[in-house]
Amino acid sequence: MKITVLLGGASSERDVSTASGLRIADALRGKGHDVSLVDPAKGAIDREAERALRERGVKTAPPTLEELRSFNGGTILPTLTQMPEVTSADVVFLALHGGQGEDGTLQAMLDMAKIRYTGSGHLASALAMDKELSKILLRAAGVGTPDWLMAPASREEVMAKLGLPVVVKPSKEGSSVGLTVVKKVEDLAPAIDEAFRHDDEVMIEKFIPGRELTVGMLGDEALPVGEIIPKHEIYDYECKYTPGMAQEVFPADIPAAVADDAKRQAKAACRALKLGGCPRVDFRMASDGSLYCLEVNTLPGMTELSLIPQAAAAVGITFPDFCERIVQLAAGKSGT
Repeated sequence: MKITVLLGGASSERDVSTASGLRIADALRGKGHDVSLVDPAKGAIDREAERALRERGVKTAPPTLEELRSFNGGTILPTLTQMPEVTSADVVFLALHGGQGEDGTLQAMLDMAKIRYTGSGHLASALAMDKELSKILLRAAGVGTPDWLMAPASREEVMAKLGLPVVVKPSKEGSSVGLTVVKKVEDLAPAIDEAFRHDDEVMIEKFIPGRELTVGMLGDEALPVGEIIPKHEIYDYECKYTPGMAQEVFPADIPAAVADDAKRQAKAACRALKLGGCPRVDFRMASDGSLYCLEVNTLPGMTELSLIPQAAAAVGITFPDFCERIVQLAAGKSGT
Protein backbone atom coordinates (compact mmCIF):
# COMPACT_ATOMS: atom_id res chain seq x y z
CA MET A 1 0.00 0.00 0.00
CA LYS A 2 1.22 3.54 -0.74
CA ILE A 3 1.15 5.56 2.48
CA THR A 4 2.16 9.17 3.07
CA VAL A 5 2.96 10.18 6.65
CA LEU A 6 2.33 13.81 7.55
CA LEU A 7 4.64 14.95 10.34
CA GLY A 8 6.18 18.08 11.80
CA GLY A 9 3.88 21.02 11.08
CA ALA A 10 3.96 24.45 12.68
CA SER A 11 2.48 23.78 16.12
CA SER A 12 4.29 23.75 19.47
CA GLU A 13 4.25 19.95 19.25
CA ARG A 14 6.33 19.94 16.05
CA ASP A 15 9.27 17.99 17.50
CA VAL A 16 7.00 15.35 19.03
CA SER A 17 5.11 15.00 15.74
CA THR A 18 8.37 14.52 13.87
CA ALA A 19 9.49 11.78 16.26
CA SER A 20 6.07 10.10 15.99
CA GLY A 21 6.07 10.27 12.21
CA LEU A 22 9.55 8.84 11.78
CA ARG A 23 8.75 5.92 14.06
CA ILE A 24 5.49 5.28 12.20
CA ALA A 25 7.33 5.36 8.86
CA ASP A 26 9.83 2.77 10.07
CA ALA A 27 7.04 0.52 11.31
CA LEU A 28 5.04 0.70 8.08
CA ARG A 29 8.10 0.19 5.89
CA GLY A 30 8.80 -2.89 7.97
CA LYS A 31 5.32 -4.13 7.07
CA GLY A 32 6.16 -3.78 3.35
CA HIS A 33 4.41 -0.48 2.58
CA ASP A 34 5.75 2.22 0.26
CA VAL A 35 6.05 5.19 2.67
CA SER A 36 6.64 8.86 1.84
CA LEU A 37 7.05 11.73 4.30
CA VAL A 38 5.61 15.25 4.03
CA ASP A 39 5.99 18.15 6.46
CA PRO A 40 3.11 20.64 6.05
CA ALA A 41 5.47 23.42 7.18
CA LYS A 42 8.19 22.64 4.63
CA GLY A 43 7.14 20.13 1.98
CA ALA A 44 8.17 16.65 0.89
CA ILE A 45 11.03 15.07 2.85
CA ASP A 46 13.69 13.15 0.96
CA ARG A 47 15.97 10.56 2.56
CA GLU A 48 18.74 13.08 3.30
CA ALA A 49 16.31 15.41 5.07
CA GLU A 50 14.88 12.41 6.89
CA ARG A 51 18.30 11.51 8.26
CA ALA A 52 18.75 15.06 9.54
CA LEU A 53 15.39 14.91 11.31
CA ARG A 54 16.35 11.67 13.02
CA GLU A 55 19.51 13.24 14.39
CA ARG A 56 17.59 16.18 15.88
CA GLY A 57 15.28 14.20 18.20
CA VAL A 58 12.82 15.66 20.74
CA LYS A 59 14.14 18.38 23.05
CA THR A 60 13.08 18.76 26.69
CA ALA A 61 11.19 21.97 25.81
CA PRO A 62 8.93 22.78 22.85
CA PRO A 63 10.01 25.14 20.04
CA THR A 64 9.83 28.81 20.94
CA LEU A 65 7.02 30.97 19.62
CA GLU A 66 9.58 32.77 17.46
CA GLU A 67 10.67 29.48 15.87
CA LEU A 68 7.07 28.52 15.21
CA ARG A 69 6.32 31.85 13.55
CA SER A 70 9.14 31.19 11.08
CA PHE A 71 7.50 27.88 10.15
CA ASN A 72 4.08 29.48 9.77
CA GLY A 73 5.49 31.80 7.14
CA GLY A 74 6.44 28.88 4.92
CA THR A 75 3.50 26.53 5.39
CA ILE A 76 2.40 24.64 2.30
CA LEU A 77 -0.94 23.63 3.82
CA PRO A 78 -3.08 25.46 1.20
CA THR A 79 -1.57 23.32 -1.58
CA LEU A 80 -1.03 20.13 0.40
CA THR A 81 -3.88 18.21 -1.22
CA GLN A 82 -2.40 18.94 -4.64
CA MET A 83 0.95 17.31 -3.88
CA PRO A 84 1.50 14.01 -5.74
CA GLU A 85 2.74 12.38 -2.51
CA VAL A 86 -0.71 13.06 -1.02
CA THR A 87 -3.00 12.60 -4.02
CA SER A 88 -1.44 9.25 -4.95
CA ALA A 89 -1.52 7.82 -1.44
CA ASP A 90 -3.89 4.99 -0.58
CA VAL A 91 -3.90 6.34 3.00
CA VAL A 92 -2.46 9.47 4.58
CA PHE A 93 -1.21 8.70 8.08
CA LEU A 94 -1.60 11.77 10.29
CA ALA A 95 1.27 12.00 12.77
CA LEU A 96 0.60 15.70 13.39
CA HIS A 97 -0.11 17.04 16.87
CA GLY A 98 -1.84 20.33 17.63
CA GLY A 99 -2.47 23.28 15.35
CA GLN A 100 -4.08 22.89 11.95
CA GLY A 101 -3.02 19.25 11.79
CA GLU A 102 -5.32 18.27 14.63
CA ASP A 103 -8.02 20.97 14.79
CA GLY A 104 -10.05 19.76 11.80
CA THR A 105 -8.59 22.15 9.21
CA LEU A 106 -6.44 19.55 7.48
CA GLN A 107 -9.09 16.86 7.90
CA ALA A 108 -11.65 19.05 6.09
CA MET A 109 -9.21 19.59 3.23
CA LEU A 110 -8.56 15.87 2.90
CA ASP A 111 -12.30 15.17 3.01
CA MET A 112 -12.88 17.68 0.19
CA ALA A 113 -10.15 15.99 -1.86
CA LYS A 114 -11.60 12.53 -1.06
CA ILE A 115 -8.33 11.30 0.40
CA ARG A 116 -8.41 8.63 3.10
CA TYR A 117 -6.60 9.49 6.32
CA THR A 118 -6.10 8.14 9.82
CA GLY A 119 -7.74 9.50 12.94
CA SER A 120 -11.02 11.36 13.36
CA GLY A 121 -13.03 13.44 10.90
CA HIS A 122 -12.98 17.22 10.66
CA LEU A 123 -15.90 17.90 13.01
CA ALA A 124 -14.71 15.48 15.68
CA SER A 125 -11.18 16.90 15.47
CA ALA A 126 -12.43 20.46 15.92
CA LEU A 127 -14.66 19.53 18.85
CA ALA A 128 -11.98 17.59 20.69
CA MET A 129 -9.37 20.33 20.17
CA ASP A 130 -11.61 22.98 21.75
CA LYS A 131 -11.39 22.19 25.45
CA GLU A 132 -14.56 24.05 26.46
CA LEU A 133 -16.81 22.59 23.74
CA SER A 134 -15.51 19.10 24.41
CA LYS A 135 -16.18 19.43 28.15
CA ILE A 136 -19.74 20.56 27.49
CA LEU A 137 -20.34 17.50 25.31
CA LEU A 138 -18.60 15.19 27.77
CA ARG A 139 -20.84 16.30 30.62
CA ALA A 140 -23.92 15.85 28.44
CA ALA A 141 -22.75 12.25 27.82
CA GLY A 142 -22.32 11.54 31.54
CA VAL A 143 -18.52 11.76 31.52
CA GLY A 144 -17.08 13.43 34.62
CA THR A 145 -14.87 16.47 34.06
CA PRO A 146 -13.55 19.19 36.41
CA ASP A 147 -15.44 22.47 36.81
CA TRP A 148 -14.05 25.36 34.78
CA LEU A 149 -14.27 28.99 33.76
CA MET A 150 -13.06 30.69 30.60
CA ALA A 151 -10.83 33.75 30.81
CA PRO A 152 -11.30 36.61 31.39
CA ALA A 153 -12.49 35.78 34.90
CA SER A 154 -11.92 37.81 38.04
CA ARG A 155 -10.16 36.53 41.12
CA GLU A 156 -13.49 36.63 42.90
CA GLU A 157 -15.18 34.45 40.26
CA VAL A 158 -12.36 31.93 40.32
CA MET A 159 -12.32 31.69 44.11
CA ALA A 160 -16.12 31.44 44.35
CA LYS A 161 -16.59 28.73 41.71
CA LEU A 162 -13.31 26.84 41.63
CA GLY A 163 -11.15 27.76 44.59
CA LEU A 164 -7.43 27.03 44.51
CA PRO A 165 -5.45 25.39 43.12
CA VAL A 166 -6.54 25.71 39.49
CA VAL A 167 -5.00 24.72 36.18
CA VAL A 168 -4.69 27.51 33.62
CA LYS A 169 -4.18 26.33 30.06
CA PRO A 170 -4.67 27.35 26.43
CA SER A 171 -7.95 26.03 25.07
CA LYS A 172 -6.47 24.51 21.91
CA GLU A 173 -2.96 23.36 22.83
CA GLY A 174 -1.57 19.96 23.69
CA SER A 175 1.43 18.44 25.49
CA SER A 176 0.80 20.77 28.46
CA VAL A 177 2.29 23.71 26.52
CA GLY A 178 1.40 27.02 28.20
CA LEU A 179 -0.13 25.22 31.19
CA THR A 180 0.33 26.40 34.79
CA VAL A 181 -0.89 25.04 38.12
CA VAL A 182 -1.86 28.10 40.18
CA LYS A 183 -1.77 27.73 43.96
CA LYS A 184 -1.62 31.40 45.00
CA VAL A 185 -4.17 33.98 43.87
CA GLU A 186 -1.46 36.48 42.93
CA ASP A 187 -0.12 33.96 40.38
CA LEU A 188 -3.42 33.73 38.54
CA ALA A 189 -3.03 36.75 36.23
CA PRO A 190 0.52 35.86 35.09
CA ALA A 191 -0.60 32.30 34.35
CA ILE A 192 -3.50 33.56 32.24
CA ASP A 193 -1.15 35.92 30.37
CA GLU A 194 1.22 33.02 29.65
CA ALA A 195 -1.62 30.86 28.32
CA PHE A 196 -2.83 33.71 26.09
CA ARG A 197 0.63 33.75 24.48
CA HIS A 198 -0.24 30.34 22.99
CA ASP A 199 -3.95 30.71 22.19
CA ASP A 200 -6.73 33.28 21.98
CA GLU A 201 -8.90 31.29 24.41
CA VAL A 202 -7.82 30.26 27.91
CA MET A 203 -9.42 27.80 30.33
CA ILE A 204 -9.23 27.99 34.12
CA GLU A 205 -9.99 24.53 35.47
CA LYS A 206 -10.34 23.18 39.00
CA PHE A 207 -7.26 21.16 39.91
CA ILE A 208 -8.10 17.56 40.83
CA PRO A 209 -5.47 15.95 43.09
CA GLY A 210 -5.04 12.25 42.54
CA ARG A 211 -3.64 9.68 40.15
CA GLU A 212 -3.21 10.20 36.41
CA LEU A 213 -4.92 7.56 34.26
CA THR A 214 -5.23 7.17 30.51
CA VAL A 215 -7.32 5.01 28.18
CA GLY A 216 -6.30 4.52 24.57
CA MET A 217 -8.77 3.38 21.94
CA LEU A 218 -8.26 1.37 18.77
CA GLY A 219 -11.43 1.79 16.81
CA ASP A 220 -14.20 0.73 19.21
CA GLU A 221 -11.84 -1.28 21.43
CA ALA A 222 -10.62 0.18 24.71
CA LEU A 223 -7.00 -0.71 25.42
CA PRO A 224 -5.77 -1.39 28.98
CA VAL A 225 -5.99 1.52 31.39
CA GLY A 226 -2.59 2.99 32.15
CA GLU A 227 -1.25 5.08 35.02
CA ILE A 228 1.32 7.86 34.61
CA ILE A 229 3.56 8.70 37.57
CA PRO A 230 5.52 11.85 36.61
CA LYS A 231 8.56 13.22 38.41
CA HIS A 232 6.90 16.65 38.40
CA GLU A 233 3.58 17.61 39.98
CA ILE A 234 1.89 17.33 36.59
CA TYR A 235 2.64 15.31 33.47
CA ASP A 236 4.24 18.25 31.66
CA TYR A 237 6.17 18.48 28.38
CA GLU A 238 9.51 17.51 29.96
CA CYS A 239 8.03 14.48 31.72
CA LYS A 240 6.28 13.33 28.56
CA TYR A 241 9.29 13.41 26.26
CA THR A 242 12.37 12.96 28.47
CA PRO A 243 13.42 9.40 29.32
CA GLY A 244 13.24 8.69 33.03
CA MET A 245 11.00 11.67 33.88
CA ALA A 246 7.84 9.57 34.23
CA GLN A 247 6.83 6.00 34.97
CA GLU A 248 4.06 4.51 32.86
CA VAL A 249 2.28 1.43 34.19
CA PHE A 250 0.15 -0.73 31.84
CA PRO A 251 -2.17 -2.05 33.04
CA ALA A 252 -2.64 0.35 35.93
CA ASP A 253 -2.66 -1.08 39.45
CA ILE A 254 -6.22 -0.01 40.24
CA PRO A 255 -9.41 -1.82 41.27
CA ALA A 256 -11.14 -3.66 38.43
CA ALA A 257 -14.29 -1.57 38.96
CA VAL A 258 -12.33 1.66 38.43
CA ALA A 259 -10.67 0.28 35.29
CA ASP A 260 -14.05 -0.75 33.91
CA ASP A 261 -15.47 2.70 34.69
CA ALA A 262 -12.52 4.40 32.97
CA LYS A 263 -13.05 2.31 29.84
CA ARG A 264 -16.80 2.98 29.92
CA GLN A 265 -16.30 6.71 30.21
CA ALA A 266 -13.59 6.69 27.53
CA LYS A 267 -15.97 4.97 25.11
CA ALA A 268 -18.74 7.44 26.02
CA ALA A 269 -16.36 10.36 25.44
CA CYS A 270 -15.39 9.05 22.01
CA ARG A 271 -19.02 8.54 21.04
CA ALA A 272 -19.95 12.04 22.24
CA LEU A 273 -17.17 13.64 20.19
CA LYS A 274 -17.62 11.28 17.19
CA LEU A 275 -14.00 10.14 17.36
CA GLY A 276 -12.35 7.40 15.32
CA GLY A 277 -8.91 5.90 14.77
CA CYS A 278 -6.88 5.67 17.99
CA PRO A 279 -7.80 8.55 20.30
CA ARG A 280 -6.62 8.71 23.92
CA VAL A 281 -8.74 9.82 26.87
CA ASP A 282 -6.95 11.16 29.96
CA PHE A 283 -8.38 11.13 33.49
CA ARG A 284 -7.56 12.12 37.05
CA MET A 285 -8.72 9.63 39.68
CA ALA A 286 -9.58 11.35 42.97
CA SER A 287 -8.96 9.73 46.35
CA ASP A 288 -12.54 8.39 46.44
CA GLY A 289 -12.11 6.67 43.07
CA SER A 290 -14.10 9.25 41.11
CA LEU A 291 -12.85 9.87 37.57
CA TYR A 292 -12.51 13.28 35.93
CA CYS A 293 -11.75 13.49 32.22
CA LEU A 294 -9.04 16.09 31.60
CA GLU A 295 -8.98 15.96 27.81
CA VAL A 296 -9.34 13.79 24.73
CA ASN A 297 -6.47 13.56 22.26
CA THR A 298 -7.46 12.69 18.68
CA LEU A 299 -3.90 12.10 17.39
CA PRO A 300 -1.87 10.98 20.41
CA GLY A 301 1.89 10.71 20.34
CA MET A 302 3.52 7.62 18.86
CA THR A 303 7.08 8.05 20.09
CA GLU A 304 8.93 5.40 22.08
CA LEU A 305 7.84 7.16 25.29
CA SER A 306 4.23 7.74 24.22
CA LEU A 307 1.32 6.20 26.06
CA ILE A 308 -0.95 4.58 23.49
CA PRO A 309 1.72 2.33 21.94
CA GLN A 310 2.49 1.11 25.47
CA ALA A 311 -1.20 0.36 26.00
CA ALA A 312 -1.27 -1.67 22.78
CA ALA A 313 1.89 -3.53 23.79
CA ALA A 314 0.20 -4.50 27.06
CA VAL A 315 -2.23 -6.68 25.08
CA GLY A 316 0.47 -8.07 22.78
CA ILE A 317 0.09 -5.68 19.84
CA THR A 318 3.53 -4.75 18.52
CA PHE A 319 4.10 -1.21 17.28
CA PRO A 320 4.24 -2.22 13.58
CA ASP A 321 1.01 -4.21 13.99
CA PHE A 322 -0.58 -1.27 15.83
CA CYS A 323 0.27 1.09 12.95
CA GLU A 324 -0.99 -1.48 10.46
CA ARG A 325 -4.35 -1.72 12.26
CA ILE A 326 -4.67 2.08 12.27
CA VAL A 327 -4.04 2.10 8.51
CA GLN A 328 -6.66 -0.60 7.98
CA LEU A 329 -9.22 1.41 9.97
CA ALA A 330 -8.58 4.36 7.65
CA ALA A 331 -8.59 2.24 4.48
CA GLY A 332 -11.99 0.89 5.46
CA LYS A 333 -13.63 4.31 5.71
CA SER A 334 -16.53 4.86 3.35
CA GLY A 335 -17.36 7.95 1.35
CA THR A 336 -13.88 8.60 -0.05
